[in-house]
Amino acid sequence: MPNTYTQLYIQLVFAVKGRECQVTEGVRERLQQYLCGIASQRQHKPLAIYCMPDHLHLLVGLNPDQSIADLVRDLKSISSTWLNTERLLPDKFQWQTGYGAFSYARSQLDAVVNYILTQPEHHHKTAFQEEYKQFLVKFGIEYDERYLFE
Repeated sequence: MPNTYTQLYIQLVFAVKGRECQVTEGVRERLQQYLCGIASQRQHKPLAIYCMPDHLHLLVGLNPDQSIADLVRDLKSISSTWLNTERLLPDKFQWQTGYGAFSYARSQLDAVVNYILTQPEHHHKTAFQEEYKQFLVKFGIEYDERYLFE
């Protein structure tokens, strides 16, 4: 579409079903590349990604032609199918239902990229569940504790 310009930066956060530590270090890099490929094919710009054993963080420059919900659906379904078809993990793999999507200004990108790329160090201090709740509070998102995690 002519004369349409956007600058939309979204950090996606979602967990492995049951928050099980299924993403092994041996698969992490391949999964990250695969997820970035899915995003790129849909004209989003992956800026940073880190897959922890039980969750992931992905920062994208969002293509407004696809909704965030549709992007997350594609990321989860396509990557789960790939992991299971290729038998890259010992057990059946699924992502948890739901996700977090947090928006940032361009001036915040360096800090967000650094945060994502240093996830292992960060999680030595803070568990995923606590981190996720901190995001929700920081961004002023109301939530019901009963439905926060599967």
